[in-house]
Amino acid sequence: MNSSPTLIQVIGAVLFGLAILHTFSTKYFEHLAHTQPKHAGIWHLMGEVEVVFGFWALVLMLFMFSISGKQEATAYLDSRNFTEPLFVFAIMVIAATRPILQMAGSAVRLLARCMPLQRGVAMYFVVLSVVPLLGSFITEPAAMTLAALMLRDILFSQPLSSKLKYSTIGVLFVNISIGGTLTPFAAPPVLMVAAQWNWDLWFMASNFGWKAAVAVVVNAGIATLLFRRQVGHMGRKIATDEAPVPVSVMLVHLMFLALVVLFAHHPAVFMGLFLFFMGFTTAYQRHQNPLILREALLVAFFLAGLVVLGGLQQWWLQPVLMKMDANAVFFGAAALTAFTDNAALTYLGSLVEGLSNEFKVALVAGAVTGGGLTVIANAPNPAGAAILKEKFADNAIHPLGLLLGALPPTLVAVLAFKLL
Repeated sequence: MNSSPTLIQVIGAVLFGLAILHTFSTKYFEHLAHTQPKHAGIWHLMGEVEVVFGFWALVLMLFMFSISGKQEATAYLDSRNFTEPLFVFAIMVIAATRPILQMAGSAVRLLARCMPLQRGVAMYFVVLSVVPLLGSFITEPAAMTLAALMLRDILFSQPLSSKLKYSTIGVLFVNISIGGTLTPFAAPPVLMVAAQWNWDLWFMASNFGWKAAVAVVVNAGIATLLFRRQVGHMGRKIATDEAPVPVSVMLVHLMFLALVVLFAHHPAVFMGLFLFFMGFTTAYQRHQNPLILREALLVAFFLAGLVVLGGLQQWWLQPVLMKMDANAVFFGAAALTAFTDNAALTYLGSLVEGLSNEFKVALVAGAVTGGGLTVIANAPNPAGAAILKEKFADNAIHPLGLLLGALPPTLVAVLAFKLL
């Protein structure tokens, strides 16, 4: 590792810092859109959290082209792995279709009916506990999309207090981040290291999965207990003019979802499947709602920007991580995750030779623990934010509100991973 960073690395770190600052300032740009209507369009664009990292990645590439030339700049872009943004785009669109949502809604209602709780309270608990744990099998982005859409259409359909909104989204983001650790293929920070470190299903379940499951249930249980008087309307049947989707169409959608998950590491395969899926939805349009292509593309743009900018942070991030022992790296990773994607953190760890098993487990546990603190902390968070933000004041999720909502469930996750 070079002791002195290159000019491009320094510029990359500065732009990364500006991008993080920008994510905390989106409300200011929304305010400018109202006060300067002449340029409202560009201010609205700059106020979209999903645009932030893509915009600053573009600035970085302009610097790179002017300083290093076309060949080096394009070589850098070609060296980046954009599989995750592409996968999140495809899985978001498929998971948000009417057949999948109707099927998931029926399963959640069935489970809620079996619980000795008032129907709405049980629904709230199931969406915040079972759906995040389901992310270990259908992937975290798919679980986030399903949970966020169900919360938007059922819970957030009524006026709610800001405290309930931010607490709910805080618990959801933390539970999705830790709930994907039952398997080695569903959580982005685990995906980055599982093959390199030979972590199989049994290793994940015994070192992470059961502890995460305890934390997920405790977090959902505390939120349910605190807000049980405000979530009763989740049990009501929503009046809808949507016709029930035939079981055959649901099964075809489920097959496409399963195949995209199965080939999650092979973009040529899952994007090909996705195009076939779009053909199927066009053929059976009467069973579909409009696909969420815009929201999914914005989230993919956000993650692609993070991949481009994140690739130049290794020179300072890695030395910071490597100076820590296993205990310090857990808390260090949890804190650093708030400012950089947790998958980027674990990826940097996977590049270092000779790490102890204890250090590896602590790094990944810390990375998933801090995955709910900010929108950029975990790859599925932008997907949830894109779906739910319209239900918040000024159509924006305030970073401080999310941080405060996510801190208590994050503390529960810390206790689960450190004490159990």
